[in-house]
Amino acid sequence: MFWFVVPAGLDDRQTPSGGNTYDRRVAEHLPARLVPVDGGWPDPAPPARQRLHQVLAGLPDGATVLLDGLVACGVPEVLAPHAARLDLAVLVHLPLADETGLDPQRAAELAAREQKTLDLARHIIVTSPAAARALEGRAAQVAPPGTDPAPPAAGTDGWSQLVCVAAVTPRKGQDVLLAALSQVDGLSVDFVGSRTANPAYANALPDHPRARFTGPLTGDALEAAYRRADLLVLPSHAETYGMVVTEALARGIPVLASEVGGVPDALGRTPDGELPGLLVPPGDANALATALRTWRDDPDLRVRLRDAAAARARTLEPWPVAAARLGGILEVR
Repeated sequence: MFWFVVPAGLDDRQTPSGGNTYDRRVAEHLPARLVPVDGGWPDPAPPARQRLHQVLAGLPDGATVLLDGLVACGVPEVLAPHAARLDLAVLVHLPLADETGLDPQRAAELAAREQKTLDLARHIIVTSPAAARALEGRAAQVAPPGTDPAPPAAGTDGWSQLVCVAAVTPRKGQDVLLAALSQVDGLSVDFVGSRTANPAYANALPDHPRARFTGPLTGDALEAAYRRADLLVLPSHAETYGMVVTEALARGIPVLASEVGGVPDALGRTPDGELPGLLVPPGDANALATALRTWRDDPDLRVRLRDAAAARARTLEPWPVAAARLGGILEVR
């Protein structure tokens, strides 16, 4: 058994995230004792720091402890007193300094704190090969997310209905997609994600007659959004993996995404080497508009991408396999 220290709100349906989903799903298949810790991560107030210290202090000597990087990476001074007697592992979903919109001084401060935290860990775990490469000089081990099998999405008319599944934040680039959509007629998009993580950004986005913000969706409502989608669009500025990419591919939905971080790892290729989607530079609304126009105007391309998405779906690993890989790194079963 191991202890898994995670942010509070792991099951909050109003603020779903890929990191929370990963933590929850791997814990379902491993002998993990979840320990949610509340409080303004990665820069928590003193009561939250004290709570994390108390959690670690209460664990027996030699215990294996996996810490979500959002909780751990900003507070190395809380972990340091416990590092010698606990077997610490850190799961880095997204390096703290990679969050979009940070000023250089703040990014440098977070990066320095994260490095100190990683120095204390016996295992550093990331979710994509790209993330491992980004941690230069670190022996990071890769444990990619799993994917649930799903029936093929019917789509709408095969081309016009886009879906963007992501919290509405600057890092996810909804503004870039709206700017691109204004250049391309005939396409509509459902933005599926919480607007509460960064209300200033969400409220500043322009209205668009072919864009609909649904808020966060889960369960049958999320399935319905995927079922009517012809194309997933993920215009992120930074992604360690991008679980919505494999969620779409599992349903045979092609993907148009930013070529950033672990997104190419998530997109992958078919056994024949075909790419089941299109990649564009991050933050480039004109390039995204060009790709959308190509998708709209080239029916042969759409057929190829749909066939490739269906083939890629058959190669995706289920969550029990993904969890077993993480368990193997931690040496627990």
